[in-house]
Amino acid sequence: MAAKEILVAAFLGIMAGTGAGSAVAAPSCGNNANGFEAWLGAFSRDAVAKGISPRVVDAALGNVSYDPEIVRADRRQGVFAQDFLTFAGRMVAKYRMQQGTALMRKYGDSFARIERSYGVPAAVITAFWGLETDFGANIGNLPTLRSLATLAWDCRRPELFREQLMAALRIVERGDLRPEEMVGPWAGEMGQTQFLPTHYNEYGVDFDGDGRRDLLRSAPDALASTANLLKAEGWRRGEPWLQEVRVPDRMPWDQADLDIRHPRAQWSNWGVRAADGSALPRDQMPASLLLPMGHNGPAFLAYANFAVYLEWNQSLVYATTAAYYATRLAGAPPVGPGRGQVKPLSLGETKELQQRLAARGFDVGKIDGIIGAQTRAAVKAVQLKLGLPADSYPDEDLLARLR
Repeated sequence: MAAKEILVAAFLGIMAGTGAGSAVAAPSCGNNANGFEAWLGAFSRDAVAKGISPRVVDAALGNVSYDPEIVRADRRQGVFAQDFLTFAGRMVAKYRMQQGTALMRKYGDSFARIERSYGVPAAVITAFWGLETDFGANIGNLPTLRSLATLAWDCRRPELFREQLMAALRIVERGDLRPEEMVGPWAGEMGQTQFLPTHYNEYGVDFDGDGRRDLLRSAPDALASTANLLKAEGWRRGEPWLQEVRVPDRMPWDQADLDIRHPRAQWSNWGVRAADGSALPRDQMPASLLLPMGHNGPAFLAYANFAVYLEWNQSLVYATTAAYYATRLAGAPPVGPGRGQVKPLSLGETKELQQRLAARGFDVGKIDGIIGAQTRAAVKAVQLKLGLPADSYPDEDLLARLR
């Protein structure tokens, strides 16, 4: 049975009173194309039962096919294993600084309206805009509905992507985008700042007033929608997000943790100073000390708004880079290298470190060579046990001791 016939049959079945439950006879997920067409029919019946019009379901899914390349892309490892200075040095490139600054001027009126409405500064939005798609130049060209349907059928994360596929149908139903306009990268994000369909539906804004929320081609819509999402994730109007600082030779390094906050007055008491050497304000504003490459590398005070960056992307190196890029667009100078030379572990060495920590009973999460939150927590625990500076960042000395 052709896909279009499946959709028609699904609609007729629901109208005849068979209900959505009878549509779930097909297997719930698969690891190849076998069964995909039957599953798509079941999903289509469910979409109609949930209020999506048969016309929209047919237009959106009638010619959708399984794409094994999408599954292969999903299985490939991400690339956040680089250290902060390497990643930020590559991503906060000169052209991104120049273009971001120019676009902040070009859309100055829109950014002013956006900040009045949502409280998010232009530099913060522009940094995400630049990192995600080079300011809309690289939004991706894969058919979004095919990507989402493939991942929704695949057995690795089916529930996540079924929700996204249903949300994509609602975008079409609302008239924001036609099915053929929905393109993006392999994971189904869309737009100039790469929204998942659920975020598109919930936080998309028609800021240019044309009656459509077009996050792919309308910069004002994309920028305002980004601000709306950041506000919903907890952005605090008028507050900082990240500030480069200098740290002393000795201090309680175990306090350098995103889960630990102290007033700036306390950080000042411990010898932390602004990047230019001046004293920090001796006030009660809470902040965490972020050492993305340990106590010898760059140092930052991370304020409450930094948590929003981790909501956007849980990779610490990405979140720190995005927040740092925004400080640069807001006028901060380039980051310094820190107190001393830092030699990051290689990917293989980091995997070995994770294996040795796991063998000692520590939960490091996935052994993938990426220093994520669980690995950092395990490293800190071992550093405390061994009497080393507990900065949560592994080095060759720690690995040698574990060996």
